[in-house]
Amino acid sequence: MKKMLLIVPALHQGGFEKVCVATARLLQPFYQVKIVIFDSREIAYEITGLEVMDLHLASRPGRLAKIWNVIKRAYRLHQIKRKEAVDIAYSFGPTANIANVVSGGKARKWLGIRSYMDMDHPRRNRWFCKHADRVICCSEQIRREIEDKFGCEKAVTLHNPFDLKEAEALAERFVPQLPWTEGRILVSMGREDPVKGFWHLIKSFALVHETLPDTRLMIIGQGEYLPYKKLAAGLKIDDVVCFTGLKRNPYPYLKKSSLYVLTSYYEGFPNALVEAMALGVPAIATDCMTGPGEILEDRYGILVPNMSPDEDFDPQNITEEERRLAQEIISLLKNEERMAHYREMALKRAGEYTTEAYTANIRRWAEEA
Repeated sequence: MKKMLLIVPALHQGGFEKVCVATARLLQPFYQVKIVIFDSREIAYEITGLEVMDLHLASRPGRLAKIWNVIKRAYRLHQIKRKEAVDIAYSFGPTANIANVVSGGKARKWLGIRSYMDMDHPRRNRWFCKHADRVICCSEQIRREIEDKFGCEKAVTLHNPFDLKEAEALAERFVPQLPWTEGRILVSMGREDPVKGFWHLIKSFALVHETLPDTRLMIIGQGEYLPYKKLAAGLKIDDVVCFTGLKRNPYPYLKKSSLYVLTSYYEGFPNALVEAMALGVPAIATDCMTGPGEILEDRYGILVPNMSPDEDFDPQNITEEERRLAQEIISLLKNEERMAHYREMALKRAGEYTTEAYTANIRRWAEEA
């Protein structure tokens, strides 16, 4: 049985961290799988039954400290690869990819490009392409750009895996306690990060709530969200906006929702979007780089133009792009026939990202010489 090492900086809330854990579970019947992390604090995912090795080398501030960290991580990884006789080392994200390459060894190196933001580092990507045995991209657009810009013939697309039956089962685990007992809930999910564009969402929701007073907004994700809470208060909608914090099982919250709204201006392959769709939640998303356009195709959900990356927490300043998003939401919520259509299309699309297809691709690549 081949030995596979999955390398990820940490297991905090995040897309590629979740995919790493899912990958380990899916591959356990076929390979000896171990996960290596640099820092085991604040693990957000269930890892019972998985072998996880902590290098205790968390990120540190300062250029010299970062360089020293790379050296120490690479040295420890080299030792693990040699001692465990690893056949394939698959890393998730740029810091893990760097450690994977620098650590060398006989194991085949699979490097995961997980976000379009990674494309902002062409020299690093060119280096990855040179030293990787396979470059695994979470979206077809990223794969095409890797191939076109760097002449990389090792790049492949591997969409994230989803299990609709598991999602439905997890959604029934409990009834979430929310601040409201009634109303239609708009939901979005992600850590507190400017890239998620949540200030756009809150401002647009203020306009939606003005027209449709029964609407509520729920944002699921890790963070304090202090400027966002202040913005909601400035817009006088803080009583109908809820920040749930990190949820290990977000599915019961997603199932309570009427509409999923994504306002990111960068993504890789947004897991949260497909997780909501897997429960039949209709979706509206910005056509950002990358992911939503590839998932929704403007027929499985509604795409709106990408929005400004410039943070703006002024409640008096609501832009045309925020008004446009609000109008799309209002138009959809007012039309039950369209809502029913997009509920059906959401389920259909989510069902195409199967765990079976994901696992089969990895097994095929693992068997290739």
